[in-house]
Amino acid sequence: MSSKPFNDDPEKDGGYGAPSPMSVNSGGQTATLHVEDQQKGLMMSRLVDSFKRDPNASSGARTYKAEDGGFDHEGAAQRTANSGLARKLKGRHLQMIAIGGTGLFVTSGAALSRGGPASLIIAYGIIGMMLFCTVQALGEMAVIFPVAGSFAAYSTRFIDPAWGFAMGWNYAVLWLIVLPLEIVAASITVSFWPGAADTNSAAWVTIFFVLIVSINLFGVRGYGEAEFVFSIIKVIAVIGFILLGIVLNCGGGPVGGYIGDRYWKPNSVLPDYQGYIQNPDAAPGSIVSGPFNNGFKGLCSVFVTAAFSFAGTELVGLAAAESDNPRKTLPTAIKQVFWRILLFYMASLTIVSLLVPYGDSRLLGAGSTDAKASPFVIAIENASISVLPSIMNVVVLISVLSVGNSAVYGSSRTLAALAEQNQAPRILAYIDRKGRPIVSIGIASVFGLLGYVVAGGPKTSSTALNWLYSLAGLSSIFTWGSICLAHIRFRAGWKKQGHSLDELAFRSQVGVYGSWVGFILNCLVLVAQFWTAIWPIGYGSLTSTEIAESFFLAYLAAPVVLLCYFPYKFYFKTPFMRSHNMDLVTGRREHDTAELIEEEMMEKRSWPMWKRAYKYIKEKLKSFQSLGAGTVEFMSALKSLLDYLAPCFNEEEMADMPALERDLSREQSKNLERSFSRIKALAPSRSHPFNPNTPHFRTIAWMLDAILDQLGDFFRKCPDETVGLDPAKANIDEEHKDIRLGERWNTLS
Repeated sequence: MSSKPFNDDPEKDGGYGAPSPMSVNSGGQTATLHVEDQQKGLMMSRLVDSFKRDPNASSGARTYKAEDGGFDHEGAAQRTANSGLARKLKGRHLQMIAIGGTGLFVTSGAALSRGGPASLIIAYGIIGMMLFCTVQALGEMAVIFPVAGSFAAYSTRFIDPAWGFAMGWNYAVLWLIVLPLEIVAASITVSFWPGAADTNSAAWVTIFFVLIVSINLFGVRGYGEAEFVFSIIKVIAVIGFILLGIVLNCGGGPVGGYIGDRYWKPNSVLPDYQGYIQNPDAAPGSIVSGPFNNGFKGLCSVFVTAAFSFAGTELVGLAAAESDNPRKTLPTAIKQVFWRILLFYMASLTIVSLLVPYGDSRLLGAGSTDAKASPFVIAIENASISVLPSIMNVVVLISVLSVGNSAVYGSSRTLAALAEQNQAPRILAYIDRKGRPIVSIGIASVFGLLGYVVAGGPKTSSTALNWLYSLAGLSSIFTWGSICLAHIRFRAGWKKQGHSLDELAFRSQVGVYGSWVGFILNCLVLVAQFWTAIWPIGYGSLTSTEIAESFFLAYLAAPVVLLCYFPYKFYFKTPFMRSHNMDLVTGRREHDTAELIEEEMMEKRSWPMWKRAYKYIKEKLKSFQSLGAGTVEFMSALKSLLDYLAPCFNEEEMADMPALERDLSREQSKNLERSFSRIKALAPSRSHPFNPNTPHFRTIAWMLDAILDQLGDFFRKCPDETVGLDPAKANIDEEHKDIRLGERWNTLS
């Protein structure tokens, strides 16, 4: 009979009475197996417990209506401001959310086919400008009110609860529909490779469905990390494609020679790439070039495709409720949107328009639904470059999965926020101990099963997906217009209730005027889409049934929004929010000045030496813009700057300051260093203002003027990095400059 030593430490291994890992049983086996079983059981227990309701989440009695039977404004604001969502997103996650997806890499081909290259660039440019104004407005509200539901909640607070209800469901439906669309797109994309094409499409749907759902079950941190990796790959690929496209356009590819603006010129006979160049009204190989296709109507038809391509950019605002420090991370992410629009969309699509003619039958809008519909892949294939088309197709596949990942995130968070406001079933507001809206994630995942329509064959799946896309087409336009209107109303309420713009931690760079521009552009796009829905391209050859079908395919989202808005408004009798009645308190992120200063100082202490020097110079130069030459403040600031600049412009420092090194030659650096040193040595001090050993002040004034000119010339070379120092802004009186400088210098310490 074997003896088993027992633990007497309740915190060790299995607790009291648990066999020690080093004990030996009668069979000669260690009790380590028992401990391993306990550990596995503990892990399983923790996994199960993680799905239980978060005990810290608000779970008390809920008021479904206000006392008068109307909408409960206060309760909705409280619950969205205090949701149990985990705040684990970092700044790098926010900056990489929803960068480029199917809309950019695949459906942009449909836009090129319908409207031509000029329509493609114009429409994407207008939508990009509209989106920039929208995201700026969203950032201002999201920094001060990082609440669950974001823009849907802002519509409820600042416009009308009924409109917030309509916008919330509009946005939730958008992403619920996008998930199966992306899963199907992924299954089509993978068929690019012959081996994968032989596999049943339903199998690929299953694989991609499980992958997307699994990522979201890891919580917001898992979603953020996956998006970060996906987006890094997309950024590298787009930059590489732009560089490759420039080379191909200039004739550097294996075939084709110089292309230039050939596809933009009308009446150009183009090479027939393997029989793909076609014109619906003529034989293959005929004239299919030109800046526009289908005239002004072709341009208007591109707007919705462009909006679908940009969809998801606003997710950065929705993610504010799960950011660890929205005041710090959100403004940076918002400012990056401009470069995202410029690089990811405008630059890449300009290259596409130069490399792919709009008459290519492989484009999605030309009737193609195969894996080669991406204009990015077509551009590389036309140059007969091997391997690269497959690599680009991998990027397209990653982009599709990325959007599917964002679809589950966006729909689940919106559904949970609607439930918090009692605008959706209460069960959807369930937040587990990992901060996941697990029930909403489950509902969003169920919609992904619609991806199995691919099993019905090409015709059935194409019809089903067209109707799903019709629901998603205009949703982004309604969402963006609502964000702009909410910001306009927020600014009105902010001013009416006695607040100043200085109290805002982040202000829209385009202000309330930018929101008006964004709102008006959204309305114009809705009008243009309505026109193309009533009188579609090829109207004369369509039957009445086809015209009706075309209208609902193009404008189905609008009646859905109206059906959500009016019944809710009449039932709850919701009023339009007046400026003086807006809730600007609940959920507002207060910014303690001392705390912000300490946070900023900690960040500055972590900067490398070159960045500290660079930021110091930049801040000092900014101060000169508001100071007149000859004033005490101007001279004091100048003297302080000169004291600091001399050691910063030697060769050792220059090696550590890449921005300055890029724009300033070694010889210029040495000249500036010598000039600064001479100024410091020759300038009279307060105790010896007229020291006989120093030169006449006219000389010093002249040297100061020269050094200002040198600084001005230098800083004008890099306006993006620094604030230009324009001597003309100093208001220097040339005739009396010497005297004024001399009089003021005596007062300096």
